[in-house]
Amino acid sequence: MLDFVINFKNFKKMNKYIYILFLFATFLLNAQDSSNKQKTSFKVFGNCEMCKMRIEKAALSLKGVKYANWSIPENQLTLIYNPNRIELLDVHDSVALSGHDTSLKEAPNDIYNELPLCCLYPREEKTKPRYK
Repeated sequence: MLDFVINFKNFKKMNKYIYILFLFATFLLNAQDSSNKQKTSFKVFGNCEMCKMRIEKAALSLKGVKYANWSIPENQLTLIYNPNRIELLDVHDSVALSGHDTSLKEAPNDIYNELPLCCLYPREEKTKPRYK
């Protein structure tokens, strides 16, 4: 019986060490994950709060995007993302498919035309080169 009591006390000490080791491993993994994050920003066209919600939702719907904030006055989308999990061009594609032109990708006309009137921003007309 005495042998069981001694082993149980040792088990309690071991349990404490296992818990400390688990916490250390968790902190180590979090430190590695944060080193893979990059911050960037690019132009996304829009006008209002509804645009803001739509643009941020399109960016955050992608795995690998940790943070998205679109500034209305500057028309800048600021992202924190993991480049090992997602390519930046995928974010441009997702935002464009929500109806908003980005600095690299133009939204399809049919999706842009379905935006609410307050969200329709002036688009630059692309002119075809004239041949003589």
